[in-house]
Amino acid sequence: MPFPEIDPVAIAIGPLAIRWYALAFIVGLLGGWWYIGRFLRQPPHIMTRAQLSDFFSWAIVGVIVGGRLGYVSFYQGPYYFENPLEIFFVWQGGMSFHGGLLGVVVAIVLFARRQKIPMFAMGDLVACAAPIGLFLGRVANFINGELYGRVSDAPWAVVFPGGGELPRHPSQLYEAALEGVVLFVVMFALVRFTKARTRPGLLMGVFLIGYGAARIIVELFREPDVQIGFLVSGTTLGQWLSAPLVIAGLYFIYRASSQEPLDRRPSPTPAGE
Repeated sequence: MPFPEIDPVAIAIGPLAIRWYALAFIVGLLGGWWYIGRFLRQPPHIMTRAQLSDFFSWAIVGVIVGGRLGYVSFYQGPYYFENPLEIFFVWQGGMSFHGGLLGVVVAIVLFARRQKIPMFAMGDLVACAAPIGLFLGRVANFINGELYGRVSDAPWAVVFPGGGELPRHPSQLYEAALEGVVLFVVMFALVRFTKARTRPGLLMGVFLIGYGAARIIVELFREPDVQIGFLVSGTTLGQWLSAPLVIAGLYFIYRASSQEPLDRRPSPTPAGE
């Protein structure tokens, strides 16, 4: 299949140009804020809408700083060691999900302690919204023609502009489907039809296992980063970084199942204020 010709600039107003990845980032954050806000209407009321709005500024910093430092550390260490000032050139691209995840975790820990919010319960809310941003981000990766897959003869394989003349797996769309759609549905079903939210850390554990497993599977079809290539036994760096997430997810689920459920009493301050 030929690569669809989509303008990399999503919105242009005079000299101002917003690219698809930036738009995905903005819409993903706003969508996550709206989605979590719906959960705050129902018990357990662990935080107010005002606290949620305050947290998102922390989350933005966590995603950007963590994502950038993760990319610098995991994927381009030698280059940035020789060119340290370019670490701050975020407009040139280069973000890591695993680094962004660590950044958000730090933001959750610091904000929860400062606001005296149950940390694991807050992490559950963020985990439920994360697939929204993941889906939009992977679709943006596809539109940008980046992070494409390995050479394939599948009928839906795509000839990417930067991937040579041979068709390749649209691995970005595989990730959008698994990390975005499937994981979102699973998390939504757990919240809607079970008492998962009364077990702090359970939803966070499911998310980590779901994302880690999805990433490990899709890495079988995704072209490894040129500067890194394949690692031991044909594995990739993405798989090695995702395996600990699965282990951490199992721990969170075990911890949640061994703890007493959250008290269902409403918080003193109504969540709508």
